[in-house]
Amino acid sequence: QVRLAESGGASVQAGGSLRLSCTYTQETYCMGWLRLAPGKEREGVGTIATDGPTRYSDSTKGRFTTDKGRAENTLFLQMNSLKTEDNSTYFCAASWRRCSPDVSEQNYNAWGQGTQVTVSA
Repeated sequence: QVRLAESGGASVQAGGSLRLSCTYTQETYCMGWLRLAPGKEREGVGTIATDGPTRYSDSTKGRFTTDKGRAENTLFLQMNSLKTEDNSTYFCAASWRRCSPDVSEQNYNAWGQGTQVTVSA
């Protein structure tokens, strides 16, 4: 069972930036980020395949990037130009399947406890 832990959530103003971190116990074919806001459905944010290619949702493309750190088993989500609609709890997740071409259709086998991101106007 893969275990994951996110950190880095904070309160920021719209237009600002934030970098989330994730540590995990085992590499899988596809790593990614999800977010969940009250009253909304879970939303895929972005994925990164084990060989490097990344994909993003339409709402985050061009603003968010995910990458693997130099340290083993670390994952980051760089969020720029944050908007109030980015308010959410963000989860790092792992899948034993290859990354789906559509981020919104990516299923995961494990995810962390989440970290809260609050964006104020």
